[in-house]
Amino acid sequence: MSSGFTRRIGLFQATAINMSQMCGIGPFVTIPLMVAAFGGPQAVIGWIAGALLALVDGLVWAELGASLPGAGGTYVYLREAFQYRTGRLMPFLFVWTAMLFIPLIMSTGVQGLVQYLAYLWPGMTTGQGDVVGVAVLALVVLLLWRRVESVGRITVAMWAVMIVSVGAVILASFTDFDPALAFTWPAHAIELTHGQFWIGFAAGLTIGIYDYLGYNTASYLGAEIKDPGRVMPRAIILSITAIMGIYLLMQIGVLGVVHWQDMLDPENAASKSVASAVLERTWGKGAADTVTVLILVTAFASVLTGLLGGSRVPYDAARDGMFFRSFARLHPRHGFPVLGLVAMGTVTAAGFLFARHIGSSSAHPPLSILIALLTSVMVLVQALAQIAAVTVLRRRQPDLARPYRMVLYPLPSIVAAIGWLVIYGYADQANDGVHPIEWSLAWVALGGLAYLIWSTVEGAWPFGPKEIREEYLDAQRADAVTTNAG
Repeated sequence: MSSGFTRRIGLFQATAINMSQMCGIGPFVTIPLMVAAFGGPQAVIGWIAGALLALVDGLVWAELGASLPGAGGTYVYLREAFQYRTGRLMPFLFVWTAMLFIPLIMSTGVQGLVQYLAYLWPGMTTGQGDVVGVAVLALVVLLLWRRVESVGRITVAMWAVMIVSVGAVILASFTDFDPALAFTWPAHAIELTHGQFWIGFAAGLTIGIYDYLGYNTASYLGAEIKDPGRVMPRAIILSITAIMGIYLLMQIGVLGVVHWQDMLDPENAASKSVASAVLERTWGKGAADTVTVLILVTAFASVLTGLLGGSRVPYDAARDGMFFRSFARLHPRHGFPVLGLVAMGTVTAAGFLFARHIGSSSAHPPLSILIALLTSVMVLVQALAQIAAVTVLRRRQPDLARPYRMVLYPLPSIVAAIGWLVIYGYADQANDGVHPIEWSLAWVALGGLAYLIWSTVEGAWPFGPKEIREEYLDAQRADAVTTNAG
Protein backbone atom coordinates (compact mmCIF):
# COMPACT_ATOMS: atom_id res chain seq x y z
CA MET A 1 0.00 0.00 0.00
CA SER A 2 1.39 3.41 -0.96
CA SER A 3 2.08 5.73 1.97
CA GLY A 4 1.12 8.83 0.00
CA PHE A 5 4.50 10.40 0.86
CA THR A 6 7.59 10.78 -1.29
CA ARG A 7 11.15 10.24 -0.07
CA ARG A 8 12.84 13.65 -0.21
CA ILE A 9 14.75 13.95 3.11
CA GLY A 10 18.45 13.08 2.97
CA LEU A 11 21.06 12.43 5.68
CA PHE A 12 21.98 16.05 6.35
CA GLN A 13 18.36 17.18 6.63
CA ALA A 14 17.42 14.18 8.79
CA THR A 15 20.34 14.85 11.14
CA ALA A 16 19.47 18.56 11.26
CA ILE A 17 15.84 17.74 12.08
CA ASN A 18 16.95 15.47 14.94
CA MET A 19 19.49 17.95 16.31
CA SER A 20 17.09 20.90 16.09
CA GLN A 21 14.53 18.95 18.10
CA MET A 22 17.14 17.72 20.61
CA CYS A 23 18.86 21.04 21.24
CA GLY A 24 15.92 23.35 21.43
CA ILE A 25 15.39 25.33 24.57
CA GLY A 26 16.17 22.25 26.72
CA PRO A 27 19.80 22.71 27.81
CA PHE A 28 19.37 26.46 28.21
CA VAL A 29 16.67 26.02 30.86
CA THR A 30 17.61 22.68 32.43
CA ILE A 31 21.23 23.41 33.41
CA PRO A 32 20.00 24.94 36.72
CA LEU A 33 17.65 21.97 37.21
CA MET A 34 20.56 19.56 36.68
CA VAL A 35 22.75 21.45 39.16
CA ALA A 36 19.91 21.38 41.70
CA ALA A 37 19.47 17.62 41.21
CA PHE A 38 23.12 16.86 42.00
CA GLY A 39 23.75 19.76 44.37
CA GLY A 40 26.87 21.08 42.66
CA PRO A 41 29.05 21.11 39.54
CA GLN A 42 29.14 17.32 39.55
CA ALA A 43 25.92 17.81 37.55
CA VAL A 44 28.04 16.93 34.50
CA ILE A 45 27.39 13.30 35.50
CA GLY A 46 23.75 13.76 34.53
CA TRP A 47 24.61 14.84 30.99
CA ILE A 48 26.90 11.85 30.54
CA ALA A 49 24.29 9.43 31.92
CA GLY A 50 21.61 10.92 29.67
CA ALA A 51 23.89 10.57 26.64
CA LEU A 52 24.57 6.90 27.40
CA LEU A 53 20.86 6.14 27.72
CA ALA A 54 20.17 8.04 24.49
CA LEU A 55 22.87 6.05 22.68
CA VAL A 56 21.64 2.60 23.74
CA ASP A 57 18.02 3.56 23.13
CA GLY A 58 19.06 5.13 19.83
CA LEU A 59 20.32 1.74 18.69
CA VAL A 60 16.81 0.38 19.25
CA TRP A 61 15.38 3.15 17.06
CA ALA A 62 18.11 2.62 14.47
CA GLU A 63 17.34 -1.07 13.92
CA LEU A 64 13.58 -0.56 13.85
CA GLY A 65 13.69 2.57 11.69
CA ALA A 66 16.04 1.04 9.13
CA SER A 67 13.98 -2.13 8.69
CA LEU A 68 10.47 -0.61 9.01
CA PRO A 69 10.72 2.89 7.46
CA GLY A 70 7.09 3.98 7.64
CA ALA A 71 5.22 7.15 8.59
CA GLY A 72 4.57 7.30 12.32
CA GLY A 73 7.69 5.54 13.63
CA THR A 74 6.74 3.67 16.79
CA TYR A 75 3.22 3.01 15.54
CA VAL A 76 4.62 0.95 12.66
CA TYR A 77 7.11 -0.88 14.89
CA LEU A 78 4.49 -1.92 17.46
CA ARG A 79 1.94 -2.83 14.80
CA GLU A 80 4.39 -5.19 13.11
CA ALA A 81 5.75 -6.72 16.32
CA PHE A 82 2.68 -7.30 18.51
CA GLN A 83 -0.04 -8.15 15.97
CA TYR A 84 0.53 -11.88 16.50
CA ARG A 85 -0.73 -12.02 20.11
CA THR A 86 -2.68 -8.85 20.93
CA GLY A 87 -3.92 -7.74 17.53
CA ARG A 88 -3.88 -3.99 17.27
CA LEU A 89 -3.92 -3.19 20.97
CA MET A 90 -0.32 -1.98 21.30
CA PRO A 91 -0.25 0.32 18.25
CA PHE A 92 -3.64 1.72 19.28
CA LEU A 93 -2.33 2.47 22.78
CA PHE A 94 0.75 4.12 21.30
CA VAL A 95 -1.23 6.46 19.06
CA TRP A 96 -3.59 7.21 21.95
CA THR A 97 -0.63 8.04 24.19
CA ALA A 98 1.40 9.85 21.51
CA MET A 99 -1.43 12.35 21.13
CA LEU A 100 -0.55 13.34 24.69
CA PHE A 101 3.21 12.91 25.20
CA ILE A 102 4.42 14.38 21.89
CA PRO A 103 2.54 17.66 22.50
CA LEU A 104 3.81 17.64 26.11
CA ILE A 105 7.38 17.54 24.79
CA MET A 106 6.60 20.45 22.47
CA SER A 107 4.91 22.41 25.27
CA THR A 108 8.15 22.29 27.28
CA GLY A 109 9.84 24.05 24.37
CA VAL A 110 7.19 26.76 24.35
CA GLN A 111 7.42 27.10 28.13
CA GLY A 112 11.20 27.51 27.90
CA LEU A 113 10.85 30.05 25.08
CA VAL A 114 8.53 32.20 27.19
CA GLN A 115 10.89 31.82 30.17
CA TYR A 116 13.85 33.16 28.15
CA LEU A 117 11.74 35.90 26.60
CA ALA A 118 11.31 37.25 30.13
CA TYR A 119 15.03 38.16 30.05
CA LEU A 120 14.31 40.60 27.22
CA TRP A 121 10.86 41.52 28.55
CA PRO A 122 11.23 41.54 32.36
CA GLY A 123 7.80 43.10 32.90
CA MET A 124 5.93 40.35 31.04
CA THR A 125 2.85 39.20 32.96
CA THR A 126 1.54 35.64 33.15
CA GLY A 127 -1.31 36.50 30.80
CA GLN A 128 1.04 38.07 28.28
CA GLY A 129 3.24 34.98 28.44
CA ASP A 130 0.20 32.82 27.73
CA VAL A 131 -0.66 34.87 24.65
CA VAL A 132 2.94 34.73 23.38
CA GLY A 133 3.08 30.93 23.76
CA VAL A 134 -0.18 30.36 21.90
CA ALA A 135 0.88 32.81 19.16
CA VAL A 136 4.18 30.95 18.73
CA LEU A 137 2.30 27.68 18.22
CA ALA A 138 0.00 29.30 15.68
CA LEU A 139 3.05 30.48 13.73
CA VAL A 140 4.59 26.98 13.87
CA VAL A 141 1.45 25.45 12.37
CA LEU A 142 1.44 28.13 9.67
CA LEU A 143 5.07 27.39 8.73
CA LEU A 144 4.38 23.64 8.57
CA TRP A 145 1.44 24.24 6.22
CA ARG A 146 3.62 23.45 3.17
CA ARG A 147 5.48 20.68 1.34
CA VAL A 148 8.02 18.71 3.39
CA GLU A 149 11.02 19.70 1.25
CA SER A 150 10.28 23.36 2.01
CA VAL A 151 10.09 22.49 5.70
CA GLY A 152 13.42 20.66 5.34
CA ARG A 153 15.06 23.86 4.14
CA ILE A 154 13.54 25.81 7.04
CA THR A 155 14.83 23.28 9.58
CA VAL A 156 18.35 23.39 8.13
CA ALA A 157 18.34 27.21 8.45
CA MET A 158 17.13 26.98 12.05
CA TRP A 159 19.69 24.24 12.75
CA ALA A 160 22.36 26.77 11.72
CA VAL A 161 20.91 29.29 14.19
CA MET A 162 21.00 26.62 16.91
CA ILE A 163 24.68 25.94 16.21
CA VAL A 164 25.46 29.68 16.40
CA SER A 165 23.55 30.15 19.67
CA VAL A 166 25.11 27.23 21.52
CA GLY A 167 28.49 28.06 20.00
CA ALA A 168 28.24 31.64 21.29
CA VAL A 169 27.42 30.46 24.81
CA ILE A 170 30.28 27.95 24.79
CA LEU A 171 32.78 30.45 23.36
CA ALA A 172 31.74 33.20 25.78
CA SER A 173 32.01 30.89 28.78
CA PHE A 174 35.51 29.75 27.89
CA THR A 175 36.77 33.32 27.36
CA ASP A 176 36.23 33.95 31.07
CA PHE A 177 36.51 30.41 32.40
CA ASP A 178 37.42 29.70 36.02
CA PRO A 179 38.43 26.03 36.44
CA ALA A 180 37.98 26.30 40.22
CA LEU A 181 34.27 27.02 39.75
CA ALA A 182 33.73 24.19 37.28
CA PHE A 183 35.79 21.44 38.84
CA THR A 184 35.68 22.06 42.59
CA TRP A 185 33.05 19.63 43.75
CA PRO A 186 31.47 19.78 47.21
CA ALA A 187 32.77 17.37 49.83
CA HIS A 188 31.17 13.93 49.54
CA ALA A 189 29.72 14.86 46.12
CA ILE A 190 29.87 11.22 45.05
CA GLU A 191 28.96 8.74 47.77
CA LEU A 192 27.71 5.62 46.04
CA THR A 193 26.56 4.14 49.34
CA HIS A 194 24.42 7.18 50.13
CA GLY A 195 20.79 7.12 49.03
CA GLN A 196 20.72 10.84 48.32
CA PHE A 197 23.30 10.45 45.55
CA TRP A 198 21.14 7.91 43.73
CA ILE A 199 18.06 10.11 44.09
CA GLY A 200 20.05 12.94 42.53
CA PHE A 201 21.32 10.56 39.83
CA ALA A 202 17.77 9.48 38.95
CA ALA A 203 16.70 13.12 38.77
CA GLY A 204 19.71 13.97 36.61
CA LEU A 205 19.08 11.00 34.30
CA THR A 206 15.48 12.18 33.85
CA ILE A 207 16.58 15.72 32.99
CA GLY A 208 19.41 14.43 30.81
CA ILE A 209 17.27 12.12 28.66
CA TYR A 210 14.68 14.89 28.31
CA ASP A 211 17.39 17.09 26.81
CA TYR A 212 18.46 14.34 24.40
CA LEU A 213 14.93 13.47 23.29
CA GLY A 214 14.51 14.19 19.61
CA TYR A 215 17.10 11.76 18.24
CA ASN A 216 14.07 9.82 17.01
CA THR A 217 12.29 12.69 15.22
CA ALA A 218 13.35 11.60 11.72
CA SER A 219 11.96 8.12 12.48
CA TYR A 220 8.44 9.58 12.51
CA LEU A 221 9.17 10.75 8.96
CA GLY A 222 10.32 7.28 7.87
CA ALA A 223 8.16 7.29 4.74
CA GLU A 224 9.80 10.56 3.65
CA ILE A 225 13.48 9.55 4.25
CA LYS A 226 15.64 8.75 1.22
CA ASP A 227 17.52 5.43 1.50
CA PRO A 228 16.23 4.87 5.07
CA GLY A 229 18.31 1.75 5.69
CA ARG A 230 21.43 3.89 5.51
CA VAL A 231 20.18 7.36 6.46
CA MET A 232 18.07 6.52 9.53
CA PRO A 233 20.76 4.85 11.71
CA ARG A 234 23.39 7.41 10.73
CA ALA A 235 21.10 10.36 11.47
CA ILE A 236 20.27 8.96 14.91
CA ILE A 237 23.85 8.15 15.93
CA LEU A 238 25.34 11.33 14.44
CA SER A 239 22.80 13.58 16.14
CA ILE A 240 23.28 11.97 19.57
CA THR A 241 27.07 12.12 19.34
CA ALA A 242 27.11 15.74 18.19
CA ILE A 243 24.62 16.93 20.81
CA MET A 244 26.51 15.08 23.56
CA GLY A 245 29.65 17.07 22.75
CA ILE A 246 27.70 20.33 22.66
CA TYR A 247 25.98 19.68 26.00
CA LEU A 248 29.17 18.71 27.83
CA LEU A 249 31.03 21.77 26.58
CA MET A 250 28.13 24.05 27.48
CA GLN A 251 27.59 22.59 30.95
CA ILE A 252 31.28 22.78 31.86
CA GLY A 253 31.62 26.25 30.36
CA VAL A 254 28.61 27.65 32.22
CA LEU A 255 29.85 26.17 35.50
CA GLY A 256 33.17 27.92 34.94
CA VAL A 257 31.48 31.34 34.80
CA VAL A 258 28.41 31.20 37.06
CA HIS A 259 28.62 30.05 40.69
CA TRP A 260 26.47 26.97 40.91
CA GLN A 261 24.79 28.37 44.04
CA ASP A 262 23.48 31.28 41.93
CA MET A 263 21.60 28.81 39.73
CA LEU A 264 19.65 27.61 42.78
CA ASP A 265 18.56 31.11 43.85
CA PRO A 266 15.10 31.84 42.36
CA GLU A 267 15.83 35.58 42.68
CA ASN A 268 18.98 35.31 40.59
CA ALA A 269 18.71 35.66 36.78
CA ALA A 270 21.01 32.65 36.40
CA SER A 271 18.29 30.36 37.73
CA LYS A 272 15.95 31.23 34.84
CA SER A 273 18.14 32.41 31.94
CA VAL A 274 21.57 30.97 32.67
CA ALA A 275 22.88 31.31 29.10
CA SER A 276 21.92 34.98 29.01
CA ALA A 277 23.58 35.46 32.41
CA VAL A 278 26.81 33.93 31.05
CA LEU A 279 26.81 36.25 28.03
CA GLU A 280 26.07 39.30 30.19
CA ARG A 281 28.95 38.52 32.57
CA THR A 282 31.46 37.82 29.79
CA TRP A 283 30.57 39.92 26.74
CA GLY A 284 28.09 42.46 28.14
CA LYS A 285 24.36 43.12 27.99
CA GLY A 286 24.24 43.78 24.24
CA ALA A 287 25.74 40.38 23.41
CA ALA A 288 23.46 38.72 25.95
CA ASP A 289 20.38 40.25 24.32
CA THR A 290 21.54 39.19 20.84
CA VAL A 291 22.25 35.59 21.82
CA THR A 292 18.98 35.42 23.78
CA VAL A 293 17.18 36.18 20.51
CA LEU A 294 19.09 33.31 18.86
CA ILE A 295 18.10 31.03 21.75
CA LEU A 296 14.47 31.97 21.18
CA VAL A 297 14.84 31.00 17.51
CA THR A 298 16.45 27.71 18.61
CA ALA A 299 13.49 27.00 20.90
CA PHE A 300 11.13 27.80 18.05
CA ALA A 301 13.00 25.40 15.75
CA SER A 302 12.66 22.62 18.32
CA VAL A 303 8.89 23.04 18.50
CA LEU A 304 8.64 23.21 14.70
CA THR A 305 10.60 19.99 14.08
CA GLY A 306 8.75 18.20 16.89
CA LEU A 307 5.33 19.01 15.48
CA LEU A 308 6.59 18.15 11.99
CA GLY A 309 7.35 14.59 13.12
CA GLY A 310 4.48 14.27 15.58
CA SER A 311 1.84 15.22 13.04
CA ARG A 312 2.74 12.06 11.07
CA VAL A 313 2.09 9.68 13.97
CA PRO A 314 -1.73 9.36 13.71
CA TYR A 315 -1.61 9.38 9.89
CA ASP A 316 -0.43 5.81 9.34
CA ALA A 317 -2.78 4.51 12.05
CA ALA A 318 -5.72 6.24 10.38
CA ARG A 319 -4.75 4.73 7.01
CA ASP A 320 -4.94 1.32 8.65
CA GLY A 321 -8.38 2.08 10.08
CA MET A 322 -6.81 2.20 13.55
CA PHE A 323 -7.65 5.80 14.33
CA PHE A 324 -10.17 8.41 13.27
CA ARG A 325 -10.40 8.19 9.48
CA SER A 326 -10.09 11.95 9.01
CA PHE A 327 -6.47 11.79 10.22
CA ALA A 328 -5.60 9.85 7.04
CA ARG A 329 -6.25 12.80 4.75
CA LEU A 330 -3.30 14.61 3.20
CA HIS A 331 -3.37 18.18 2.01
CA PRO A 332 -4.34 17.96 -1.69
CA ARG A 333 -1.49 20.19 -2.86
CA HIS A 334 1.24 20.10 -0.19
CA GLY A 335 0.89 16.45 0.87
CA PHE A 336 1.02 16.76 4.68
CA PRO A 337 -1.49 15.30 7.21
CA VAL A 338 -3.76 18.26 7.95
CA LEU A 339 -5.71 17.05 10.97
CA GLY A 340 -2.62 15.52 12.63
CA LEU A 341 -0.85 18.88 12.46
CA VAL A 342 -3.82 20.86 13.75
CA ALA A 343 -4.56 18.38 16.56
CA MET A 344 -0.96 18.22 17.76
CA GLY A 345 -0.72 22.01 17.73
CA THR A 346 -3.94 22.35 19.74
CA VAL A 347 -2.94 19.79 22.39
CA THR A 348 0.50 21.43 22.67
CA ALA A 349 -1.17 24.76 23.42
CA ALA A 350 -3.37 23.12 26.05
CA GLY A 351 -0.36 21.42 27.69
CA PHE A 352 1.57 24.68 27.75
CA LEU A 353 -1.29 26.57 29.44
CA PHE A 354 -1.97 23.70 31.86
CA ALA A 355 1.64 23.54 33.07
CA ARG A 356 1.93 27.31 33.47
CA HIS A 357 -1.13 27.51 35.66
CA ILE A 358 -0.71 24.30 37.66
CA GLY A 359 2.93 25.29 38.15
CA SER A 360 1.93 28.56 39.77
CA SER A 361 0.29 26.62 42.62
CA SER A 362 2.99 23.93 42.95
CA ALA A 363 6.32 23.81 44.76
CA HIS A 364 7.88 22.54 41.53
CA PRO A 365 8.54 24.70 38.45
CA PRO A 366 6.23 24.15 35.46
CA LEU A 367 9.07 22.72 33.36
CA SER A 368 9.89 19.98 35.86
CA ILE A 369 6.21 19.05 36.06
CA LEU A 370 5.97 18.71 32.28
CA ILE A 371 9.19 16.65 32.13
CA ALA A 372 7.90 14.22 34.75
CA LEU A 373 4.49 13.85 33.09
CA LEU A 374 5.78 13.27 29.58
CA THR A 375 8.53 10.82 30.54
CA SER A 376 6.26 8.69 32.73
CA VAL A 377 3.65 8.38 29.98
CA MET A 378 6.25 7.78 27.27
CA VAL A 379 8.18 5.07 29.13
CA LEU A 380 5.26 2.63 29.27
CA VAL A 381 3.91 2.68 25.73
CA GLN A 382 6.93 3.72 23.70
CA ALA A 383 10.35 3.18 25.28
CA LEU A 384 9.81 -0.22 26.91
CA ALA A 385 7.43 -1.43 24.19
CA GLN A 386 9.98 -0.68 21.44
CA ILE A 387 12.74 -2.47 23.32
CA ALA A 388 10.52 -5.55 23.43
CA ALA A 389 9.60 -5.06 19.76
CA VAL A 390 13.21 -5.51 18.60
CA THR A 391 13.36 -9.00 20.14
CA VAL A 392 9.84 -9.95 19.04
CA LEU A 393 10.53 -8.97 15.43
CA ARG A 394 13.82 -10.88 15.34
CA ARG A 395 11.90 -13.98 16.35
CA ARG A 396 8.68 -13.43 14.37
CA GLN A 397 10.22 -12.00 11.19
CA PRO A 398 13.76 -13.39 11.03
CA ASP A 399 13.90 -12.93 7.23
CA LEU A 400 13.05 -9.22 7.38
CA ALA A 401 15.82 -7.17 5.78
CA ARG A 402 17.73 -5.34 8.51
CA PRO A 403 20.13 -2.84 6.89
CA TYR A 404 21.26 -1.99 10.42
CA ARG A 405 21.48 -4.55 13.24
CA MET A 406 22.02 -3.47 16.82
CA VAL A 407 25.64 -3.99 17.89
CA LEU A 408 26.20 -6.26 20.93
CA TYR A 409 22.53 -7.31 20.86
CA PRO A 410 20.75 -7.63 23.30
CA LEU A 411 23.00 -5.70 25.73
CA PRO A 412 21.98 -2.18 24.57
CA SER A 413 18.30 -3.16 24.90
CA ILE A 414 18.82 -4.36 28.48
CA VAL A 415 20.75 -1.24 29.50
CA ALA A 416 18.09 1.00 27.90
CA ALA A 417 15.30 -0.85 29.73
CA ILE A 418 17.06 -0.41 33.08
CA GLY A 419 17.54 3.31 32.42
CA TRP A 420 13.91 3.87 31.51
CA LEU A 421 12.70 1.94 34.58
CA VAL A 422 14.87 4.13 36.83
CA ILE A 423 13.31 7.24 35.30
CA TYR A 424 9.79 5.85 35.66
CA GLY A 425 10.29 4.86 39.28
CA TYR A 426 11.67 8.29 40.16
CA ALA A 427 8.80 10.30 38.62
CA ASP A 428 6.42 10.35 41.62
CA GLN A 429 9.14 10.94 44.19
CA ALA A 430 10.25 14.12 42.43
CA ASN A 431 6.85 15.76 42.04
CA ASP A 432 4.80 15.69 45.23
CA GLY A 433 1.16 16.44 44.56
CA VAL A 434 1.29 15.84 40.78
CA HIS A 435 1.68 11.99 40.75
CA PRO A 436 2.97 11.34 37.20
CA ILE A 437 2.95 7.54 37.62
CA GLU A 438 -0.72 7.54 38.58
CA TRP A 439 -1.51 9.86 35.66
CA SER A 440 0.35 7.62 33.23
CA LEU A 441 -1.38 4.46 34.44
CA ALA A 442 -4.78 6.17 34.33
CA TRP A 443 -4.14 7.40 30.78
CA VAL A 444 -3.09 3.93 29.59
CA ALA A 445 -6.12 2.35 31.33
CA LEU A 446 -8.38 4.88 29.64
CA GLY A 447 -6.70 4.00 26.34
CA GLY A 448 -7.41 0.32 26.99
CA LEU A 449 -11.08 1.14 27.51
CA ALA A 450 -11.12 3.23 24.33
CA TYR A 451 -9.57 0.28 22.47
CA LEU A 452 -12.28 -2.08 23.69
CA ILE A 453 -14.94 0.33 22.46
CA TRP A 454 -13.17 0.79 19.13
CA SER A 455 -12.55 -2.94 18.62
CA THR A 456 -16.22 -3.67 19.34
CA VAL A 457 -17.31 -1.25 16.62
CA GLU A 458 -14.63 -2.36 14.13
CA GLY A 459 -14.91 -6.09 14.88
CA ALA A 460 -11.20 -6.27 15.70
CA TRP A 461 -9.46 -8.53 18.22
CA PRO A 462 -10.61 -9.53 20.85
CA PHE A 463 -14.09 -9.20 19.27
CA GLY A 464 -12.94 -10.43 15.89
CA PRO A 465 -10.08 -12.25 14.19
CA LYS A 466 -6.49 -11.04 14.33
CA GLU A 467 -5.36 -9.51 11.06
CA ILE A 468 -1.77 -10.55 10.49
CA ARG A 469 -0.19 -8.33 7.85
CA GLU A 470 3.59 -8.35 7.54
CA GLU A 471 3.67 -5.26 5.34
CA TYR A 472 7.41 -4.76 4.99
CA LEU A 473 8.30 -8.44 4.80
CA ASP A 474 5.61 -8.96 2.12
CA ALA A 475 6.94 -5.98 0.15
CA GLN A 476 10.44 -7.40 0.41
CA ARG A 477 9.26 -10.76 -0.90
CA ALA A 478 7.37 -9.10 -3.75
CA ASP A 479 10.48 -7.16 -4.75
CA ALA A 480 12.49 -10.40 -4.74
CA VAL A 481 9.95 -12.09 -7.03
CA THR A 482 9.97 -9.13 -9.40
CA THR A 483 13.77 -9.09 -9.45
CA ASN A 484 13.98 -12.83 -10.15
CA ALA A 485 11.33 -12.58 -12.87
CA GLY A 486 13.30 -9.80 -14.56
